[in-house]
This record gives sequence, structure tokens and C-alpha cells, in this order.
Amino acid sequence: MFGLLVGLAISFAAAYVGYSQARRFVAGRLRYVDAVNTPFMPLLIGGAAALVALPIVGLLPFVGAGTAIAFGASVGLGAAAGRVDIRKSLPPEI
Repeated sequence: MFGLLVGLAISFAAAYVGYSQARRFVAGRLRYVDAVNTPFMPLLIGGAAALVALPIVGLLPFVGAGTAIAFGASVGLGAAAGRVDIRKSLPPEI
């Protein structure tokens, strides 16, 4: 029971950190990059994050592949939210 709770807490923490860092990075650093506005950008970023996280979670005792998938999904959603933040900060088009 304790291992399940620790694994769940680690999964939620990884998802929160992935979402917030991806949103901040896309909105701040990638503001002037045109490739951010492509519709498949969050899918590519989320997939890459999940692939990077898979070997790392393989070494940890309390988490599994679901944590890596949740981390990749949260990074993709954070990138999409950062893209929306960029659009909201731009002046309206005439």
C-alpha cells in the first residue's frame, strides 16, 4: 500500500512539474519561433518527453511506464497551453 501511494505521488509530481515547466518554456523562450504554432508540436514534444522518461522510470522502484506516459502527456499539454499563452499576449490582427 505504501509503495502504491509513493508511486502515485511521484507520478503526480512529475506530471505537475512537466506541465508547468513546458508551459513556461514555450511561452517565454519559444515566443518568436514559428514552428511552435504548428498543430502537431505538442504531440511531438510530449512523445519525445515520454521516450526520454521511459529509461529513467525503468530504474526507479515505485513507478512504471504509466508514469512516463503521464509525464509525456503533461509536457504536451503544457506546450499547448504555452502556445495559447503566446497567442493571447499578441496584439489583435487588423
